[in-house]
Formats: sequence, structure tokens, C-alpha cells
Amino acid sequence: LANRAASSVTCFCFISVALKRMLNFNAPPLKNTAAEPVWKVLIYDRFGQDIISPLLSVKELRDMGITLHLLLHSDRDPIPDVPAVYFVMPTEENIDRICQDLRNQLYESYYLNFISAISRSKLEDIASAALAANAVSLVTKVFDQYLNFITLEDDMFILCHQNKELISYHAINRADLQDTDMEAIMDTIVDSLFCFFKLDKKLRENLRDARNSLFTGDSMAAGQFSFQRPLFVLADRNVDMATPLHHTWTYQALIHDVLDFHLNRVMMEEGAGAEPSPAGARPKKKSRKTYDLTAADKFWQKHKGSPFPEVAESVQEELDTYRAQEDEVKRLKSIMGLEGEDEGAISMLSDNTAKLTSAMSSLPELLEKKRLIDLHTNVATAVLDHIKSRKLDVYFEYEEKLMSKSTLDKSLLDIISDPDAGTSEDKMRLFLIFYITAQLAPSESDLEQYKKALTDAGCDLSPLNYIKQWKAFTKMAATPANYGNSGVKPMGLFSRVMNTGSQFVMEGVKNLVLKQHVSLYETDDYRYFDPKMLRGSESSIPRNKNPFQEAIVFVVGGGNYIEYQNLVDYTKVLQY
Repeated sequence: LANRAASSVTCFCFISVALKRMLNFNAPPLKNTAAEPVWKVLIYDRFGQDIISPLLSVKELRDMGITLHLLLHSDRDPIPDVPAVYFVMPTEENIDRICQDLRNQLYESYYLNFISAISRSKLEDIASAALAANAVSLVTKVFDQYLNFITLEDDMFILCHQNKELISYHAINRADLQDTDMEAIMDTIVDSLFCFFKLDKKLRENLRDARNSLFTGDSMAAGQFSFQRPLFVLADRNVDMATPLHHTWTYQALIHDVLDFHLNRVMMEEGAGAEPSPAGARPKKKSRKTYDLTAADKFWQKHKGSPFPEVAESVQEELDTYRAQEDEVKRLKSIMGLEGEDEGAISMLSDNTAKLTSAMSSLPELLEKKRLIDLHTNVATAVLDHIKSRKLDVYFEYEEKLMSKSTLDKSLLDIISDPDAGTSEDKMRLFLIFYITAQLAPSESDLEQYKKALTDAGCDLSPLNYIKQWKAFTKMAATPANYGNSGVKPMGLFSRVMNTGSQFVMEGVKNLVLKQHVSLYETDDYRYFDPKMLRGSESSIPRNKNPFQEAIVFVVGGGNYIEYQNLVDYTKVLQY
């Protein structure tokens, strides 16, 4: 997980613009024109699909003339009178399939766009296939798009979703890792980061030249970009192993932790109803429901980083507001249906005609608001079910106290031994945080007692064995992470949420609100590298510390939504 911080520049926006240009045959999209788009098909692999799906909806694709979007390795029928835009990784398998498409002459013309740069040898393979199939004239354009990363937020991107385990923390730190494996992993990471910086550079250079701007007609302008070099902060996951294990309390991070949430899409199982099935009847199947949490969702944008109690309260307030608006429309409709010679009624009819007209004109907006309220009611209810059934508020509070070295009000062993408090994974995560943050390791007798309780709770002890080795190594290598003066504080947020009319029954869930984690790292010990300086002149102290307006933060081994939200909050503080 990577984050772009301290800037109004958004990677979400500039990759979206780059994709729209690609889908318009690598020409700037025309704005404010009544002309029909050129109809075309989009052919992508799984990597291309993952890059496009968080950014462009099916409707947006159709507006750009995409009539079909198909996977490269699916069975595809010939459409000889339609151009095809390809968006794929330049792998051997993909190149072979493209060559097969050329031989079969599936489409009118071919616009080949590679997510990463294609090698000369593979380009020659395509040229040979086109020549053999007498289809050279059909290959209209070939582009390296440098889009080998996935943008999930305005200021956050990840490297990949497909095969992500190949560059995971486990892959980098496994015991049997060979040098060749590590080099392959680092090459993959470097390729994606290079794509990010390459695209960033291309768009900045384009913005400098007003005569040839990708952003003509778009909401972006050169003033949004800084033309100074950004600071690239490269961090190692091994510096802090407690935060990724931490149970969190903010909306987005909780969804990612307890629900099936990938590429801004959450999938949930929904029951067919609370009523039991008749005796002897088959139980009703649960349906799978999908929700997209997008930048267009104002409630999501406002509350994704908020503590969950505030989100529950805000959903209830939105629902109450919607019901009031709905009741007003019904009242006006009722008034419009009044009959008789009552002058008062006629006067009310006249006065309320304009109000009803206004209310009806805002009906589409009201329906969209209702859809989003239903979405967040369902998602927040699912999150709340996990909080209550697993006592996640207890875990969050206890872990916060461990990480901030605060006084503990109960025994760790009691929580691990409580059969009603969390899953085996929850218990192991809690114990690992205790073990990582403890200044003195527990005695052998205490450790055996903890291990027995964990085993009785169904925990796999393999993570503990790894963390013991990791902690021994970090003691030799460097000072362990200091989590600063953090913690939680109670606030009276649930009192209103627990009102009789609320959709969210918070009984038994603690009143907990986040306090800001404060990093106590000193940057003087960081290694500084300036690509403009001669090789071999690297120094831990930079030649000069010029102020920067943008920073790109990347964690080798993976980041998390807790750290992302901390960075977002930190940049807000910097702006003031």
C-alpha cells in the first residue's frame, strides 16, 4: 500500500485521464461535443481489469464508446467491423494470444496498450505474427502506458491485486528465499513504482505545454501540480509489525478488516429474511450483495476515516433527514389532491404547487440519497455485527493501551481465555501486539501459560514463533518502534445512536474514539539518496534539505488503512 501525501495532486485523477485517453485511441477525449463516440471493444487481462474497475464504471465505459469489455483469454467471437483496444501486461502468454487474434483477424483494427513496457523481442513476435497473417495494416498503434499500479483513492495506490502474494511480506521474508527470488520480487516492485513516477512525469511535462494538454476540458489544471521534485519515502514493513496486526476503529479500515473488501468493492452475504422457513422446507439461500464504495459517494468520502460510532450516528441522521424529505413530498401530494370549495384548501393548493414541483425535480437526487443510505446502513450493520459478536471494541481498546504503554485494566490471559471474545485470529493478533510492544519479554513459565491458552483457543502458534525470531533480530539491528503517546478516550457518541428509533443498537459496545498516534521517529538517521547526484556519493545526510510540496510514501512488505488514515490526518495538520 502506498500513499501520496502533502499535495492537492491526485493520482486517482491523472490515471483516470490517462485511461480515458487510451480508450480514445490515445488521443485527448473531446469534451462538450454532440458527436457519437467511435464504438469499440475493450480487451483486457486480469491486471488491466483491476486497474480500470476502481476508476471507470460500466456507464462511463459506454459513454466512451466501449460496447463490450472482454477478458483476453476468454472465448471471443469475431467482430470484423469494430476496432479493438487492448490493455494487457506484456507477458509471453498474452503476446501469444494477441498473435492468435491477429491470425484469426477478429477485429477491424488493433490498438495495443501494454500496462508495462514491452520488450523489443516480444514486439518483434507481434510484428512477425502480423506479417504472417497479412494484418500489418490492422495494427494501428502500440503504446507502453506505464500504468502498472492500481489507484484506490485520490491519494493512495497499491501495486497489484492479481498474484499479490508474490510480493507480499511473507514472500519477501520467508526462510527459503533465494537471491534470485528476491531479485524477481524487487524487479516487480520497481517496475510498478517506475510506472507511477513515469506517468507522473509525463503528465507534468504535458501540463507545462498548454498547446498539447491531455487535460483540455478537464477539471484539472497546471496550478494543481507542483513542478518541484517530490520526496519519495521508502519504508520497510519490519520497522513496525504491531500496526498491521492492530484491530482498528475507523470505518474504512474496519470494512477492510472484517468484510470481503477488495478494489473498493465490498461483498456481503445477505439473508433472505428474518422469518424462519416452514417446517420441512429447505432453508433459504443467502444472496451475495455487492456494494461499490466510490469517490462519487459523498457520505463515504466524508466518513471513511471516521471512528465507527460517528459513522453509525451519521447514517442515522442521514436516514432521519431523508424520511423528513419523503414525508414532505407525501404531504404536498396529499394537499394537491384536495377537493371541494374550501378556499383555504385552494389557497394551500396554489401555495404548494411550486413546492411540489421543486420536490419532484429533486426526486432523482432523493432516490440516489436513499440508495446510499441503504448501502451504508447494510454495510455498517454488517460491521457492527462483527464488533458485537467478536467484542472488537475490547480488542481495540486493549491494543491501544499496549501500544501506548498505558495502564491495563484487565488480564491479557482473561481475554485470550474468554470463549466469547473474538476468533482465534483475534486472540493471536492481540498476543502478538503484546509480545512486540513489551519492553521485556515474558518469562518462559509465563510464555508457556500464554501458549497453552492460545492453543486451547484454537490458535496456530506459527506466527508467534516467527515474531520471536523477528524481535530477536530487530534488537540486534535497531531500536524497536516507539508508538508514542497514544490511546483512546471515551466520548458520549453512543447515547444518541442508541435512541429507540436508531437502526444501530450499540448496547454492549464501548464508547471509544481514536486519539492520534504520534510517531517519534527521528529522520536524521534515514538514508538520503538524490538521483541527480553522482553514483557512489550517497550519504545519510542530504546536501541540502529543500522544502518539498509533495511526498510519495511506499512500504516494502505492505501497508494498511490505519497508516493511510494517519498520513491523511497528518497532511491536514500540515496544511494548517
